[in-house]
Amino acid sequence: MTTITEDAAIEGLRDALGLLKDREQVAERLLDSSAKHSFDPDKELDWEAPFEEGKWFWPPELVSLYGTPMWQRMSEEQRIALSQHEAAALASLGIWFELILMQLLVRHIYDKPATSAHVRYALTEIEDECRHSKMFARLITRGDTPYYPVSAVHRNLGRLFKTISTTPGSFTATLLGEEILDWMQRLTFPDERVQTLVRGVTRIHVVEEARHVRYAREELRRQMVTAPRWSQEFTRLTSGEFARIFSIAFINPEVYTNVGLDRREAMAQVKASAHRREVMQTGAKRLTDFLDEIGVLRGAGRRLWKSSGLLA
Repeated sequence: MTTITEDAAIEGLRDALGLLKDREQVAERLLDSSAKHSFDPDKELDWEAPFEEGKWFWPPELVSLYGTPMWQRMSEEQRIALSQHEAAALASLGIWFELILMQLLVRHIYDKPATSAHVRYALTEIEDECRHSKMFARLITRGDTPYYPVSAVHRNLGRLFKTISTTPGSFTATLLGEEILDWMQRLTFPDERVQTLVRGVTRIHVVEEARHVRYAREELRRQMVTAPRWSQEFTRLTSGEFARIFSIAFINPEVYTNVGLDRREAMAQVKASAHRREVMQTGAKRLTDFLDEIGVLRGAGRRLWKSSGLLA
């Protein structure tokens, strides 16, 4: 089936957000934007500049323990150290997620016409994600912190998800991984309290991820209109489970040990923190509103999203 036939088959179809957009036109715009606004982090950023004394590696309000009793007892030096380790853990999580995303994109375009703009943009996005993963790895190395891999359980669940995911499930997971971090990074790159290198990394990521989010949103809308009912229901369930996994993986408990904190106490205080819960739900709100409008957040899947803590 050619792209023209696919587009013709859904001409005039709409969802709660309106008429579905032409797949090729969306991709052409994104390709044009990629040509104008893509970056080589190795050349764009000053990797040799020393870190600035007293500056954060992540905005303090986004650090997991912010506002907790433990946070109140920590010295400023220890708080900044925790921000550095959490930034490294999030970069590590980003690499794990982007490796999954690249595989899902390759699966998505495997049987589509290679000359279509839709496929060419997917390949362009894969190029972006390769650069992002290398950029995150270099940031971790530059900061002299450990690499923080997700747990073996989550690695294997990711492997299972990549195998069984439907196309709409893949794009829902893509948005989950991209939009919460994107919200946090949009707060980070203009924040002058944060290290210049970290701000530069987040600025590049925000600019390029905006295209990825647009691509995934438009394709998910299309999929939720055209996919068979079983696929839509399966997507609701798998996306809810992935939200639960993602919310757990978002914090790596090793960061607390590595800055001299009691891991159990820290995790308990984060779990009880109303501020942290508000941060995660605020970061996810734009996404959950969108998923709700297009029919993803229904039934058992919605209950899983609630149990993840990302949906109020």
